[in-house]
Amino acid sequence: MPHSPLSPPDVPFSPQEAELTRLRKEIARLRVASRQDEVEVLRQWITAYETSTSWRLTAPLRHCVKQIARLKRRKKRPENRTAPGAAQSAKEDAPPATLVAVCPVPEPPVALRFPRHARPVLSIVIPTYGQVPVTLRCLRSICRHPPTCPYEVIVAEDASGDPSVAQLADIAGLVLIRRTENLGFLKNCNDAARKSAGTFVHFLNNDTEVHPDAFDALVERLQRDPSIGLTGSKLLFPDGRLQEAGGIIWNDASGWNFGRNDMDPDRSAYDWPREVDYISGASIMLPRAVFDALGGFDEIFAPAYYEDTDLAFRVRTAGLRVVYEPRSVVVHHEGVSHGTDETSGVKAFQVRNRERMLTRWKEVLEAKHYAPATHFLRASVHAHDRRTILIIDHYVPEPDRDAGSRATLCVIDALLTAGWLVVFWPENRVRNAYTYALLARGVNVIDCSEPDDFPKWIARNGPDLDHVLLMRPTITRDFLPDVKAHTQARLSYYGHDIHFLRLQREAEVTGSMEVEQAAAAMEELETSLWRQVESVIYLSEPEAALVRERVPQAHPYAIVPFCYRPDLMERQPPRGHTVLFVGGFAHPPNVDAAIWLVRDIMPRLRARLPDAHLILAGANPTEEVRALADTHTRVTGAVSEEALHELYATSRAAAVPLRFGAGVKNKVLEALHQGLPLVTTVIGAEGITDLSDVATVTDDTGAFATALFALLTEDGMWTKRSRDGRAFIAARYSPAAFSRSLLTALGENDRHSADVAPLGGVQREPASQRQNGGQVGRDFPVGLG
Repeated sequence: MPHSPLSPPDVPFSPQEAELTRLRKEIARLRVASRQDEVEVLRQWITAYETSTSWRLTAPLRHCVKQIARLKRRKKRPENRTAPGAAQSAKEDAPPATLVAVCPVPEPPVALRFPRHARPVLSIVIPTYGQVPVTLRCLRSICRHPPTCPYEVIVAEDASGDPSVAQLADIAGLVLIRRTENLGFLKNCNDAARKSAGTFVHFLNNDTEVHPDAFDALVERLQRDPSIGLTGSKLLFPDGRLQEAGGIIWNDASGWNFGRNDMDPDRSAYDWPREVDYISGASIMLPRAVFDALGGFDEIFAPAYYEDTDLAFRVRTAGLRVVYEPRSVVVHHEGVSHGTDETSGVKAFQVRNRERMLTRWKEVLEAKHYAPATHFLRASVHAHDRRTILIIDHYVPEPDRDAGSRATLCVIDALLTAGWLVVFWPENRVRNAYTYALLARGVNVIDCSEPDDFPKWIARNGPDLDHVLLMRPTITRDFLPDVKAHTQARLSYYGHDIHFLRLQREAEVTGSMEVEQAAAAMEELETSLWRQVESVIYLSEPEAALVRERVPQAHPYAIVPFCYRPDLMERQPPRGHTVLFVGGFAHPPNVDAAIWLVRDIMPRLRARLPDAHLILAGANPTEEVRALADTHTRVTGAVSEEALHELYATSRAAAVPLRFGAGVKNKVLEALHQGLPLVTTVIGAEGITDLSDVATVTDDTGAFATALFALLTEDGMWTKRSRDGRAFIAARYSPAAFSRSLLTALGENDRHSADVAPLGGVQREPASQRQNGGQVGRDFPVGLG
């Protein structure tokens, strides 16, 4: 529903402010990717905005609008939020009355000049029919934000007769095709593409303006993944509203621009790359070879409309994918080219071509597409036949901070590789750098940018889920009632470790009555959860056996705990005598292990090797851990993936001196994978069969120190342990082995029977075939939110 003229939208009040917000988010993303050179370029753009005259003059006005927006937020009127997938009329597409018209921020002067490359990687094809000022605006945006690869820009002018087209001929480097006969939009595009020289061809409307990285994001997407046959951009209205984040085609061949008119184009629903039914042809890219093999746009749809949709369907028929790329952002001045009146002009062909689309693709539409305004969770990601899973955990995985996050990412990656649609609900709903990393993987993350709370979200989307995977006992306890109330999905519980067992062991070591009481309460909780789900997943057979012993009716599975890509390259013993202990110190077992290592084991080692050095590496070191630092002991705090890899490469031995804990320890397997010989305890070796064949396992302080001394001084022993450790990991912890064990635990080996057999008295039906799943009216806030 549109905003009231007296109720400003809760967004930046001008396109310039929206652009600044986007640039700052881009800087955060680039920092995570260590692309400092690009960060500096974006900083210069921000400075150009903020030092401009119009930006300074409109500061009081922006302040007033923000104050009104804050008052609006306090009133919490959810009915004013635009539906992310709601169809809007042409009248509603008009900019909201509350958007303040301001003078545009002066842009740095841009000389319209394009390079000419003998072998361009990218051909940018811009079809035009007069409208030279509009085209010049598009070309200036390309000059401001050009591709980094060799490219060419082709303007195909379709015999408009406009004398001002001569201005385009004066632009250095521009390839201008001036037709003597009008071909119409579709044939004009086809002919221009045939004259292009690039490996990839980008069809770009002349009424567009590209943002930074708009071209590179699409080229990178196609270069990285040859299974993709077509990709395209996130489209914005000039006022900052979302115009489209990929398109939906319903089974009657009608189409929806997903997210149209949403005032927040950066919602997580629109910020992850995903398969879609089609992408509007205002900004699409595909390999030239694919376009040629398909014969280009089908001229049955000439002069225009539905040619881009038909092309996407034919790309899929050829066995390739159509993928929306949110990093490519383009402003589209919709209606400039052909207007918005469907009863006159070229726009009138939209109705006719919809009928042609319906006739041509009737069988596909009936089999693979949904009725209008239903099943948005699946429809927005072209997921009619894909297994769909909701994963619920405490926060988005932080793989450089804790082992549990690494285990979770192994699960997510295995499911993505198997073709599943993965939806992730972090209990804290926080959006940070880790959120963006998970979105970039192709995961639909429901973070704080999404409007619904969990009960409302699961009530709407629960019928479209095949699986729900709940992680950790307290998270499962809090979410399970709503899950059971609103979905027939198979329920699985992933404990990471048996929490009460870890607490019991901690109580035994520390003598804490409080911890002992916590262990008893946790045991009651965990055993109750085991009874309520169809799969109980742990990372070792001893844990699965304990579940069977305590709750005989439960269905426990022991999966491969972590996965690593095989790496058998032999390492040479590093110089020096450095011992490395890796652990997240928000976890009490790691704190206790560090204290025992520093106070008891290392003094015995240094009695024989005085220059032995210790590194305690990991996030959230407590005051106790920080106090362990001295001239021979370094406490690093959080380290990046690259820094951790360097520590593994330069250290001589790994120590994992855990005295309590539960489950399989990633730090043990990771050290072996890195080729770093290891000494650990019985608790550290728990769940890892035959670990003693490739590492020393002992709980004795003196024996632990002696084993470290041997690794620090004996090159032959070090080399054998390094080689054997890597072979051990390659044989048992490969991605393929992990995937097989996970899918078995999720019931995929008996998938057909699980879909049709009664479970808990409910006749189960495939989620993609549930007729009423997610059905909503047009005025209901629909989509992934």
